[in-house]
Amino acid sequence: MAATRMNSLSLSLVPCSLPAQSNCYSLEPKTLFLPVSPLIQLNLAIERSNATHSISKSTRRATTAIVSFSLPASKPEGVSPDKLPKWSARAIKSFAMAELEARKLKYPNTGTEALLMGILIEGTNIAARFLRANGITLFKVREETVKLLGKSDMYFFSPEHPPLTESAQRALDWAVAEKLKSGQSGEITTGHLLLAIWSEESAGRKILATLGFDDEKAKEIEKTVDKDATFSYK
Repeated sequence: MAATRMNSLSLSLVPCSLPAQSNCYSLEPKTLFLPVSPLIQLNLAIERSNATHSISKSTRRATTAIVSFSLPASKPEGVSPDKLPKWSARAIKSFAMAELEARKLKYPNTGTEALLMGILIEGTNIAARFLRANGITLFKVREETVKLLGKSDMYFFSPEHPPLTESAQRALDWAVAEKLKSGQSGEITTGHLLLAIWSEESAGRKILATLGFDDEKAKEIEKTVDKDATFSYK
């Protein structure tokens, strides 16, 4: 009977450690058991359940966003959606970094100069490696961007997703069109994106030209334009 009573009491008690006291009797920390009401126990269980559900729900939402995300290129006329080539994972990340860079510079739009910086920030793609090997770094591109476009007002705040400039939109459309024109399977890569920037008479091309990029280097990029697709998401 006494054992049963002790077991029932232990369900409503929680351990609470007290610091050790320096005396001649004990140097060990002491543990007391403080009573917890059934109502508090129920509330704690509900909070733990809600926290677990919230984490699981947010994880699912984030995964869905990554899988369904694509670049905002216009769909060419006469091409069914299922025939449109997909963008590689590195190209998608480069675009996300381009938007972030435009916001950091407090620009109202995402232009070709931001697309160029996005490629370099992603960093692992072949186009970025080629640019760095030819002395075209993120620091230099950012510096030339500020020289060309100037600094934004310090009190201006860019939108969460700065809209594309007309030249940047044409660049994305050009990349899609060129991929379709090639007749090759696979995805649209950062190489296509870099060539698209070079195809537009805009800030991105001017900055590339200032830093030594030219038509000969563009031809070298064309040779490796499909290689980024190897590690993309399916």
